[in-house]
Amino acid sequence: MSDTTKICSCGTKRPYSDCCEPIIKGTLPAPTAETTMRARYTAFARGEVDFLLSSHHSKTRGQVKRRELEEWSKKSSWQGLEVLATEKGGEADDTGSVSFVARYKTGTAPTEHREKAQFEKEDGQWRFVDGGPITHAPVVRTAPKVGRNDPCHCGSGKKFKKCHGANE
Repeated sequence: MSDTTKICSCGTKRPYSDCCEPIIKGTLPAPTAETTMRARYTAFARGEVDFLLSSHHSKTRGQVKRRELEEWSKKSSWQGLEVLATEKGGEADDTGSVSFVARYKTGTAPTEHREKAQFEKEDGQWRFVDGGPITHAPVVRTAPKVGRNDPCHCGSGKKFKKCHGANE
């Protein structure tokens, strides 16, 4: 099987030649922020540093160091991409975000890189702007808090403080 007919690294289970290769090689524009994200993951997995740089938005591209990208790309064994969520980023949008988990190993240490990546269109092309940690909404209690002198929830007939609350 030739290199371009192998399954694409981005997780779509399609051949590389029909998936991310045209985007990485510049023969087809990425229609969405998510396809740009998938192509960027594949570029990391294949050492396509030129695409990683060109798919970076001009307002943050200057912060990227080619040699660091190249080292990370080549020294890592890329294990898979999981797209968790997208917000906007469709063909008609100008901005969007993609939350994802990129799995890779550096040496023998497995790593899960979790990020919410921001994308913007620049000259009609989706570009990666920046990324940050995935944040979760705070946990909100829906049931009333059990008081120390309330009956224990286990049905023992004891006060909570003398039963399950004794260890708190």
